[in-house]
Amino acid sequence: MDGGGQYNPRTVEEVFRDFKGRRAGMIKALTTDVEEFYQQCDPEKENLCLYGFPNEQWEVNLPAEEVPPELPEPALGINFARDGMQEKDWLSLVAVHSDAWLLAVAFYFGARFGFDKTDRKRLFTMINDLPTIFEVVTGTTKKQAKEKSSVSNHSSNKSKSGSKGRGSELVKFAKGMLAKDEDDVVDEEDEEDHGETLCGACGENYAADEFWICCDICEKWFHGKCVKITPARAEHIKQYKCPSCSNKRARP
Repeated sequence: MDGGGQYNPRTVEEVFRDFKGRRAGMIKALTTDVEEFYQQCDPEKENLCLYGFPNEQWEVNLPAEEVPPELPEPALGINFARDGMQEKDWLSLVAVHSDAWLLAVAFYFGARFGFDKTDRKRLFTMINDLPTIFEVVTGTTKKQAKEKSSVSNHSSNKSKSGSKGRGSELVKFAKGMLAKDEDDVVDEEDEEDHGETLCGACGENYAADEFWICCDICEKWFHGKCVKITPARAEHIKQYKCPSCSNKRARP
């Protein structure tokens, strides 16, 4: 397992794109694809690792056979701890190790291609501007942003009639953002309120021109495109459950 195919990023921007792609793949494994990820991490199998790739895909596989490997390797044996702890705690543990691996790969490229102090600092700053996988999986950053925006959201939505929970509330919010020529349902204040909200699937920030939906169970927010929900479909959903909440069930 080379963890990145034949692609070798050589500039700060290329290494950052590589980082974002691998990060997106691993976030997908630990959120929207969590049921599939859980099943693949069978404790009966040999030592397994979670790999993220620059094309935003993920894979659970055995570690590289060559020593030393072409790239730093992710945490070994993540499957062994799966049934020995709560699923939430296990996913958080994998997330922490995934963050460490992403940094190792990024700065491996930096060292290999001779990044100087300025380049390394710029790369770290770009990486540091993104929430960690751990923060996305545990909702740490979103909780802080949600606490900040919940008060103003409550007051701005208080006067609206016909709201039936967070899912329908967000449909109205998204429509207001897209219908710029209509009455001032949503203005710049709403954009600021949601500006720090992060998608529970991809970890990216809120953008005014995108449709979002909130899970009524875990209260995490998602891009509609990340969870395959359109505004039209959301209109008919009384209670929205994200993929993670939908897949939760008692573990043996």
